[in-house]
Amino acid sequence: MAEEISKSAGDSSAATAAATNAAKSKWKILRPNSLRWIPTSTDKTIAAEKRLLSILKTPYVQEQVNIGSGPPGSKVRWFRSSSNESRYINTVTFDAKEGSPTLVMVHGYGASQGFFFRNFDALASRFRVIAIDQLGWGGSSRPDFTCKSTEETEAWFIDSFEEWRKSKNLSNFILLGHSFGGYVAAKYALKHPEHVQHLVLVGSAGFTAESDPKSEWLTKFRATWKGAVLNHLWESNFTPQKLVRGLGPWGPGLVNRYTSARFGAHSEGTELTDEESILLTDYVYHTLAAKASGELCLKYIFSFGAFARKPLLQSASEWKVPTTFIYGMNDWMNYQGAVEARKHMKVPCEIIRVPQGGHFVFIDNPSGFHSAVLYACRKHLSQDQDSSHQEQLPDGLRLV
Repeated sequence: MAEEISKSAGDSSAATAAATNAAKSKWKILRPNSLRWIPTSTDKTIAAEKRLLSILKTPYVQEQVNIGSGPPGSKVRWFRSSSNESRYINTVTFDAKEGSPTLVMVHGYGASQGFFFRNFDALASRFRVIAIDQLGWGGSSRPDFTCKSTEETEAWFIDSFEEWRKSKNLSNFILLGHSFGGYVAAKYALKHPEHVQHLVLVGSAGFTAESDPKSEWLTKFRATWKGAVLNHLWESNFTPQKLVRGLGPWGPGLVNRYTSARFGAHSEGTELTDEESILLTDYVYHTLAAKASGELCLKYIFSFGAFARKPLLQSASEWKVPTTFIYGMNDWMNYQGAVEARKHMKVPCEIIRVPQGGHFVFIDNPSGFHSAVLYACRKHLSQDQDSSHQEQLPDGLRLV
């Protein structure tokens, strides 16, 4: 009898659990994304990336590269995490001709490697292109961000990139970074120059300090109530991504308005096609709305007004890697910082300006950007491919 009662009770519990799970599954199926406050997830981010890159012609491999939980032998983890969980860097590698130089592409703040979608096909015809999502962004791991200083924050990105390089067994590559990614690329090359053949900094941030005389306008603006509020938000680490998350199911609409305006009606060059706009908007939303991690670096790297707390200009004389700066003609990021840095550099340095391009020159004017990159890397490209043009600055580009 006891066995019968026990069995009956067990069957009843199993039936109840099965019914509960079935109800949950049914609700999950019936519940649309619009009923979730933040309709995103890591899987959705990777899926959006695949949809965006599906318009490319060049085959590629996507992988999650294990970078461990911290540098080998280090007693203090570079992200101050109490977890031993491994971290991963989302990586895409494009097919290339044998012997092609390796070009590693690093995105900027608030972006991810998919922002280079208009460039992969063209660059992969001449380079072995590898693009990454920096730690805490895109489809990479998003560990809790607990850095408390500029030094720790720089280490978060530089050391995680170095662990990625070791995992990929790379050396002697060309390193390209955009905006904040340019800042990280430059800092990495300063610390590990032996691995970098050439540095290409696109619309790079991080040259100007708040002490620069040109920042006087900021001091005056901070004195106003609007400036005081914005400065407080900055120092409180209020990021644009928090606004997107705060809007919940209305976040995608905000992102759509931004991408449609920035790369459409207010584009500095070639507008996105309808298909590109839809795919990029979907991708951008998922990368912005995901868990806050790398984005929280902002106040530690820059003060309000995007002035670097540790400007690259201060270390320009220490650079050991030949460098090319690329700026769109209409880039709000002032190229004069690069001009000033060049005065102190002891390695070859060129500054190229690309017409019909703003801060996202590689989206605004892809062909002009590709020409600039090929010219910047001409000494590393095979001499049997368009060798007659490699030494000549392409039409439309301007050397400063």
